[in-house]
Amino acid sequence: MNIGNPQEITILQFAERIRTYFQDPPKIIFEPLPQDDPKQRCPDISKAKRILGWEPKVGLDEGLRTTLDYFKEHFAGKQTTTA
Repeated sequence: MNIGNPQEITILQFAERIRTYFQDPPKIIFEPLPQDDPKQRCPDISKAKRILGWEPKVGLDEGLRTTLDYFKEHFAGKQTTTA
């Protein structure tokens, strides 16, 4: 069963949206796509809706904020050191 968000955006749009949450946003680096890279990433969630009564309840921006806040808190003060 496909579970996801039926609101389709490109990976570039997604990366640009993530960058807006940083004071000093990381660069977007373009690499060649893998041969099997899907050109569309919009799941058909009709089966999940029909059988499970499931659909996304959290929008992209809210989900990004929640996720980034979690990682900021989880990794606060944790610095990697190299010897």
